[in-house]
Amino acid sequence: MIQTVIFDMDGVIVDTEPVHHYAYNQHFKQLNIEVTPEMYASFTGNSTKNIFERLKTQFNLEEDVQTLVETKRNLFNDAFDNKEDLYLLDGVEDLIKDLYANGMQLVLASSSATVTINRIFDRFGLHKYFSHIVSGEDFPKSKPHPAIFQHAAFLAQTPIENCIVIEDSTNGILAAKAAGIYCIGYDSFHSKMQDYSKADQIISNFKELNYSIIRQIQPS
Repeated sequence: MIQTVIFDMDGVIVDTEPVHHYAYNQHFKQLNIEVTPEMYASFTGNSTKNIFERLKTQFNLEEDVQTLVETKRNLFNDAFDNKEDLYLLDGVEDLIKDLYANGMQLVLASSSATVTINRIFDRFGLHKYFSHIVSGEDFPKSKPHPAIFQHAAFLAQTPIENCIVIEDSTNGILAAKAAGIYCIGYDSFHSKMQDYSKADQIISNFKELNYSIIRQIQPS
């Protein structure tokens, strides 16, 4: 029986990708580097720190990684605060409330920094629904490495066979499967250039899920 649902955030709960894209591209212009759409798509599910470790090596950037991360984060925060048309993805709030009301434990496991997660959770009043928040910035390796989901299950004190993950990215799905956790792939129109073939189940609308459906999932 499923006892804990582990949610990704970006692309699953809220579509902050346009804000991230804007912030990254502003920063790329400042750094005078050209990142292809294919390379940018490969960043999905990675922490900002890991992304800039890659970029520093590839483009021989002079700035240290922490400075690069802080610059991008400031650009994101400014854009986030000024973006009024930012909403939770359709149907996800109803799902979160339904699961919570029925006693399902909810955990967030996002590659975003803790400060970014809190910014979004504060804006949409989500803190009360989640027992734990896990940030990718606390791990040396990003998704598809399974550490973030393994730690989420550990904090939840739930065996992995009693957990599921909801993810929208190739890297996130691979991380969930590497952790041995049943994964629902959320394939929405916001998701671009992602591979859902490794997911155990694929949905395109959160109306396809509710407490009764999730509770009865039986990971093999």
